[in-house]
Formats: sequence, structure tokens, C-alpha cells
Amino acid sequence: MINRIAGVFARRGYNIESLAVGLNKDKALFTIVVSGTERVLRQVMEQLQKLVNVLKVEDLSNEPQVERELMLIKVNADPMNRAEIMWLVDIFRARIVDISDHLLTIEVTGDPGKMAAVQRNLSKFGIKEIARTGKIALRREKMGASAPFWRFSAASYPDLEETMAVNALAGARDKVVFTETDVSGGGDVYPVESADSFAVNQVLDAHWGVLNDEDTSGLRSHTLSMLVNDSPGVLNIVTGVFARRGYNIQSLAVGHAEGEGLSRITTVVPGTDESISKLTQQLYKLVDLHEVWDLTHLPFAERELMLIKVAVNAAARRDVLDIANIFRGKAVDVSDHTVTLELTGDLDKMVAIQRLLEPYGICEVARTGRVALARESGVDSKYLRGYSLPL
Repeated sequence: MINRIAGVFARRGYNIESLAVGLNKDKALFTIVVSGTERVLRQVMEQLQKLVNVLKVEDLSNEPQVERELMLIKVNADPMNRAEIMWLVDIFRARIVDISDHLLTIEVTGDPGKMAAVQRNLSKFGIKEIARTGKIALRREKMGASAPFWRFSAASYPDLEETMAVNALAGARDKVVFTETDVSGGGDVYPVESADSFAVNQVLDAHWGVLNDEDTSGLRSHTLSMLVNDSPGVLNIVTGVFARRGYNIQSLAVGHAEGEGLSRITTVVPGTDESISKLTQQLYKLVDLHEVWDLTHLPFAERELMLIKVAVNAAARRDVLDIANIFRGKAVDVSDHTVTLELTGDLDKMVAIQRLLEPYGICEVARTGRVALARESGVDSKYLRGYSLPL
């Protein structure tokens, strides 16, 4: 499906500035940023609407919206400059996700203007790598009964302080557990290459993280980072390699890289080590591709960004904000019947908070794909979770 959507822009000579694809249950939300006249973009939207499994296409450029982007940036940090870098990190409300002797990896979220300001201020220290998601956006909710999600408002259910019991929450969580047999009513996606020892659903759900743990067949999710030319049609060419070989892309994020005229594509694909090795060999044959790394077996920092709009009433609003605070999320838009939250983290964190908020009523979700950079410190935090420090 990604290949078909990218093909619509490639055939018309459009250069996709950024693209983010995030799964929610068995549907995917694409957020694409392109430049062009309104008349021509309207024609492109009509062509996109003709694709088999495209449910809806909307242009949010002229509407009030919450827009966010996520960037991992690796900078040179000599001891004499480290204090100034930490000062800039604090000013831009960023976070340090990896530290080595001479490099820092920084996570920052915000609108595209903030991303440009961060990159400009850190460029004097020397930027080694950048991994950016595309921009994601949700409409700012209107007030009153004319708002699109008024009928989903938590005002329609009883006071949560009295009736939202523990057993009700447990029952709601049971309803959202996805199993291997869950399928969609349709989907323009491609199956993973066939093998006798394993099988993967043709339609992936938002909880694709079950493939992160290696099983007896060797199937697992592989995180690939590709450095490509920033020119029209490149994304279509790259995704075409996946489509022709029957790979279902679980996650994809495209954004500007550290060099002028370069973009970085971060994608997550299920497969075996052998099959992914063959895939990377095919990718290296592309003229517009400079480098491709399989980060799966390396310690790497991974992040994902999510905007989630939740239905609330007076009783529920405090509870929803408390849950967001526990997950270090923040409210970016509030109306009389909804709250829009911004969160960053790994897949497990995204799934956990989504399940906690489902009983309140989720109106909209926009998720980026995963972005990742290798940890220069060599510390794999995934393996540290099983250890505890002595008291």
C-alpha cells in the first residue's frame, strides 16, 4: 500500500518532503507533506481516493491543527562543549537518550520550526547522524455540539468517579487484545515471503511488537535505516523493492537527514536474518541509495511519536491527564469534550497507554513509524531491564 501511494506522487513528479505511517488496529494513517498548488494537489487527492483500500483523504493545511515531529540527533560532544549542549537540550525541552565519550544522542519533539532551530543551533558542534519522522497532525477539536467528535464525548457515559470500577476496566482491556487470528475486512498489503515454519497475517495490527522476540523459526522484526537521495520518486523505488518481494512494511518514517540533499528512511520489516540479508543486497543495487544498515542486532535507541485524542467529561479529564503524566505525556489541545495527548517512547509504551485510554473512548490516533540510531555507548537498554541494583 505504501508503494502504491508513493507511486501516485512519483508519477506526477512530486517530492515527498516527509512521510509518517503508523498502525492503529488493522488500519494505517498516512501523514504526507508535499508542496504544490491547491488545484494540482486536489487532483492528486482525487487519484489517491481511487486506490482500492484508501478510506479517506483530507487536506489539513488550511485548518487549525496540532502538528508534531520527532527527531533523534547525534552530535559531537567534546568535554569542553558538553555543558553548552546540555544547556541547549534544556532550552528546547529535549532529552538525552545515549551518552558516549565524544557523542550525545538527543531526542526532541515539536513542530517543524522547532526542529529547524534545534538543528541550526547544534550544527556548530558537528552533527553525525539525524533520524526524523515525518510530521503527524490532528485537527484541533471545535467546541460545542457541532464538533466532529461530540457524539463520542465522555459526557454520554455516567460519572466515572462512581461507575468506572476495576472490573469494568479489566473487561474493556480484554476486548482489545489482538490474537493471531484477527483479520481485516480487506487490505492492500503484501504477505511476508512464504516459509513452511512460520506464517504472518497479511494485515498487521498495531501490536506488531510480538514479532520483536525471536521465535524458533527465526522470524523477527528487523529495523532498517537507509540513507537516500532527496529527490522525486526515490521512496516509490525503495518501497517497490519490498513490494516485489512480498514484504509487509510494518512501520516507515521518512525525513531529512544530516546532509544537504539526503533523506533517511527508517522501516521495520518482519523476516528472518537470511531473508533480510538478501533484501539489503537488493537495496544496495539502487542508484539513489547510499547506505543501508540493519540495526536489529546492534544496541540502538528507538523512539515513536503518537498524538491521541480521547473523549472526556468533567469527571474523566483529571483521570486521563493523570495517566498521561505517568507516561510522561502532555496535553497539546483541550476542548469541552476531548483532550489531545502527545507521547514519545518505544512500542510497548504506545500500546500500554492506548489500552489504558480505550475505556474512556479514543477518537483519533496519529502515530509515526519508528526512528532509530545506533547507540555509540554500546549499552543495550533492552537487556538491562532484567537486572536490579543491590540495595
